[in-house]
Amino acid sequence: MTQKTAQEKQQAFHDLHKEGCFIMPNAWDAGSAVILQDAGFKATASTSSGFAWTRALPDHKITLDLVLEHLAILCSATDIPVSADFENAYAETVEGVHTSVSRAVETGLAGISIEDSNSLPGTGLYDFDNAVNRVKAARAAIDQSGQATLLTARTEEFLVGDSNLDETINRLKAFADAGADCLFSPGVQDEKQIATIVEAVAPVPVNVLTFGLSYDSLKNLGVRRISVGGALTHHAYKALKQAADDIFERGEFDSSKPDRRSGIALNKLFSS
Repeated sequence: MTQKTAQEKQQAFHDLHKEGCFIMPNAWDAGSAVILQDAGFKATASTSSGFAWTRALPDHKITLDLVLEHLAILCSATDIPVSADFENAYAETVEGVHTSVSRAVETGLAGISIEDSNSLPGTGLYDFDNAVNRVKAARAAIDQSGQATLLTARTEEFLVGDSNLDETINRLKAFADAGADCLFSPGVQDEKQIATIVEAVAPVPVNVLTFGLSYDSLKNLGVRRISVGGALTHHAYKALKQAADDIFERGEFDSSKPDRRSGIALNKLFSS
């Protein structure tokens, strides 16, 4: 379906980060990626949780090989840039980060995001020096690949750390110095804290995972990129669960009533 080259999509993704603010919703499969492109979005990202759910697995329980296959499918499905939610690069060592990121950029990604937590319950963040070295390894892998994949480095301080703003900023600044092109601290919801982060790390662009704040609000705070994580997948599966419950428990079919026009529209979209 896609006609643009990986290099063209990488350049388009870099251009989006130069000024203004854009929304990068997260797709969980090829179909959702195509729908997001058709809606007019200029870029999309994968979602680790959303993809795991499509495999009937909980978040953080997916394997690297499955993720790489998934990312290649997303990249080939659309002409808009795809950025990977690459968790901790599916590697515990710095050397492993380099290897995993090297493999990931081969899928045609326009961007890739790595985080400073291994996502296992109770483990918290990687120590500061290790976290920085992991970003350096990802940067080296991209540079050595000859690709222009945009590197986002994220700290989980507000998710699995101590919600310490000073430590968040300290880590983000260090990640920028280590070669990150974009910075991300999921879990930050307070507008004043978001504004403080944007100002502290400027001119490096900042991504925010929105928890209900509007596009205009985040744009006015100086946010460059907005993502939604697994929210769209959650809504899709919630609708499926509701329809299934209506059928099984109440024998009602209103929420699953076939929509022929919608089916025709989807067939047309996916055949284009």
